Amino acid sequence: MALPLVSVRMKKSKKPSLVLTLSAAGLLIGAGSATYWLLAQRGLSSSDLLVGANIIPGDALFAVSLTTDPQQWQKLRQFGTRETQAELDKNLVQLRDRFLTNNGYDFQKDIAPWVGNDVTIAILAPAIGSKPAPKPVTTNQDAGSDQQSMVMVLPVKNPEIAKSILAQPKTLKQGKWIDRTYQGFAIKQSEGQVGENFSAALLDGRFLVITDNPKATERAIDAYKNKTSLATTGGFTDNFPKIADYQPFAQFYVNVPTAAKIAAASPNRPLPAQVLAQLQNNQGLAGTITLESEGIRFKGVSWLNPNSQRVLAVENKAGKMQSRLPAETLMMLSGGNLQRLWGDYVLTSQGNPLSPIAPEQLRGGVKSLTNLDLDKDLLSWMKGEFSLSVIPTTPKAGSPDDFRSGLVFMVEGSNRNSAEASLKQLDDVMRNQYQFQVQPGKVAGQPVVNWISPYGTLTATHGWLDGDVAFLVVGAPITDKIVPKPNNTLANTLPFQQTVPTEPNPTNGQFFLDVEKTVKNFPLPTLIPNQQTLLDATRSIGMTSAVSDSRSNTYDTFIALKKVTNATALPTPESR
Repeated sequence: MALPLVSVRMKKSKKPSLVLTLSAAGLLIGAGSATYWLLAQRGLSSSDLLVGANIIPGDALFAVSLTTDPQQWQKLRQFGTRETQAELDKNLVQLRDRFLTNNGYDFQKDIAPWVGNDVTIAILAPAIGSKPAPKPVTTNQDAGSDQQSMVMVLPVKNPEIAKSILAQPKTLKQGKWIDRTYQGFAIKQSEGQVGENFSAALLDGRFLVITDNPKATERAIDAYKNKTSLATTGGFTDNFPKIADYQPFAQFYVNVPTAAKIAAASPNRPLPAQVLAQLQNNQGLAGTITLESEGIRFKGVSWLNPNSQRVLAVENKAGKMQSRLPAETLMMLSGGNLQRLWGDYVLTSQGNPLSPIAPEQLRGGVKSLTNLDLDKDLLSWMKGEFSLSVIPTTPKAGSPDDFRSGLVFMVEGSNRNSAEASLKQLDDVMRNQYQFQVQPGKVAGQPVVNWISPYGTLTATHGWLDGDVAFLVVGAPITDKIVPKPNNTLANTLPFQQTVPTEPNPTNGQFFLDVEKTVKNFPLPTLIPNQQTLLDATRSIGMTSAVSDSRSNTYDTFIALKKVTNATALPTPESR
């Protein structure tokens, strides 16, 4: 089998690449596309762990296991739009030709007879203290240097065929094949290729291990024999089964502390020592991806290091805010305890340059703008469920293009007296510092307080729902949509019910976004390549999360996608 593995390669960078490590989506598309054409054979896996988890070294930065079922890959191609299909097809064709066709390999003849049902691709962290491998192991110094490397684990369903193909590899365009032995395992590797020295070893006739670095092959064999693999990493076998699925499209794992060390060593965005110490409390992030009739589901789990002193509060009390919001709500983000959420954010984000906003900056901003102490005056009574939502106004007759929306914040208060005192302070600041008119009013018979700008326009409204839920509306006047409680709620709409997962239940937070309506009405900043193309293919996004136990969190995310009618097959090499 030599050249499929010889062709699967990853160019090395001079410095460890955190982007490569953490860009799971990119790796899923890129490596996964290549894997489809390398290994496209129908098969299902019911294993609770990643294929090859007993071979991949435990300090691996990232690992992804992908199905080789061509029906699932064809199903993936049916999602989206013609534009997203064309983008996916372009990558699939390029990778197929690069990894198979251009090297003289045919899938049905050379690969299908022996390969198993799934394949795992892993990125290893640089080996501590490693040195360039001496000749004759390799003449490519970069291949043996202390850089990230790639490992592929391919289950073997027909050992005899795999052995025969591995024993008689096709002739290299440059360089030659050499044989060596390590820990009793025969290794076939290339020598003399510029940037393309690869190794392959068949472990006990069950797994073919392919790497782009001879030292990585040795590390995989060591992990297999010495039981220092992912399967023995703290918390891996306890948490990965929580997201197991009988027919997954893909499964992945991210080693958080190892990735943090790589980030800390980066000259571009170094992590402070205190941030690195906090990240060491976290051990892993894993997920399972499945394809459903109307979209893609992600089930995830994150867990703390078993030796960490930090523990999670098992408190799942969210799930009611969607019943307070109207059906036309475009976006909702909810959580179970705002005070606790803030405390967790401070713990992991203080001094972290990768955080969206530094806690000390947010505290300072609140103080300078309102003269209120964020922790003492506000968060001290915000211990219940909260939500942040975007609700549009009802367009006036004859003005369908007159789109306006309001931002709505709701929080269940634990002490109304304290809340009332804080809100009064806030009213005084708006009146005295910003010259707003602060006027009492009523909506549907319920008392509210309106902030009217110096220009005479209603800017914000705050009040209470059900006695203990405080709300603040900013922007368009949509208070009448939440007061009184709407008859047709967001929770009762089909988009919400079909998008936001019902599990885990109970939950400590949910998220809903109507992508179609939001993108149509709001200009969004470009954050990722091909962003508009991806947004055009998406209908809605929903997520539900929960604290699973004192050391782990679970997540369920669903992305509802549009579909391409009459999806065509990929062009064959001969037809292009």
